[in-house]
Amino acid sequence: MSVLPEKVSKAWDERKGPAIFTTVDGNGIPNAIYVTCVSRFGEDAIVVADNYFDKTRKNILAGSKGSILFITGEDKSFQVKGPIEYHKEGEVFEDMKRWNPKQHPGHAATVLKVEEVYSGSKKLL
Repeated sequence: MSVLPEKVSKAWDERKGPAIFTTVDGNGIPNAIYVTCVSRFGEDAIVVADNYFDKTRKNILAGSKGSILFITGEDKSFQVKGPIEYHKEGEVFEDMKRWNPKQHPGHAATVLKVEEVYSGSKKLL
């Protein structure tokens, strides 16, 4: 997998509001959700806590790739695309349990591995 370019890592640290997490079902129908329980894991992955997924979980377990779209305080948008892993135990799951708010269930840690990165229409990776 690839690592987030430094520009995007800095932008991630300055993001505002929720991110948008998108998956696709087996028929090619996209599903997009707002996510607030999200964090970087290393330089090559973004983790989204599965607190209340339904369609998203089904899409991931069926092998969907995905994307995460976020915006910075300067209103610049970035999109990260790649394959998705679903962890119900292990290092990534335990890390998610530390930062996921206690009032949410944290069923699993969903890991989007960095494969492509865009800023607007410009491909950065």
